[in-house]
Amino acid sequence: MTTSGLKRFKKLYTGLAIMGSALFLSNNPAQAAGDLLVAPTRIVLDGQRGTEVILNNIGSETATYRISLELRRMTAEGKLKEVSADEVNATEQAAKDMIRYAPRRVTLPPNQPQAIRLGIRPPQGLEDGEYRAHLLFRAIPKAKSVTEQSNPTGGFTIALTPIYGVTIPVIIRQGNLEATAGIANARVESDDKGQAFAFDLSRTGNRSTYGEIRVRKQGESEPILVARGIAIYPEVTSRKVTLPVPAEIAAKLKGAISVEYYEPDNAGGGLITKSQMVLR
Repeated sequence: MTTSGLKRFKKLYTGLAIMGSALFLSNNPAQAAGDLLVAPTRIVLDGQRGTEVILNNIGSETATYRISLELRRMTAEGKLKEVSADEVNATEQAAKDMIRYAPRRVTLPPNQPQAIRLGIRPPQGLEDGEYRAHLLFRAIPKAKSVTEQSNPTGGFTIALTPIYGVTIPVIIRQGNLEATAGIANARVESDDKGQAFAFDLSRTGNRSTYGEIRVRKQGESEPILVARGIAIYPEVTSRKVTLPVPAEIAAKLKGAISVEYYEPDNAGGGLITKSQMVLR
């Protein structure tokens, strides 16, 4: 692993913090599943520039992970659905063909970071647009001996082993791309799982938007809710955003509020869109 990669991992890892009195919801800047920590959680590549993704085994035992590329599409509910081989379109296939990464399998001792190198090889005459695939980091379960799996009573035994994985988007942008966004229909929803703040996020243009949602209540200087890592991809023009909130935050989501959508700090931190409304 390079020195610069290790420094970047430490910076991203220590950036996981909750500040102020607002409720923060975030999957950035590092994402974990099982004992695997991955940083960053989103890659944007332009031209020939490459980058690194840092993996870290935060468990107590050595583990092996397989790295692969997947194609996923966003739904109107904001979920990412895996694309089967017979559903792949030309843009998705082009993204998968362009992305190069190594290694494709790593074995990590505890607390030992490892860099995965990423680059792209765009074909001649690539059309302007945004291309996206998703890197999947999946744990390979350890093989168990027949003795370990045997049932001392002589009966039939089924052993279920959970397999953990982390997926991050890899985005390639070709040409001068633009996008605008809008926020509408904000509301507080309730179901058997609790309460959530929800709204509709729309997009126009030829690329995705990505950033941080800040909900402010009139008369308060600090936001009452902050949600990072909110994206809307080019395959949808509108999606539902649902942010679970505890009862004390839901109670504050009444009266005059503003919902603001900002770019990440590393992209300038500018305001993408803002909507003011009154919730009953």
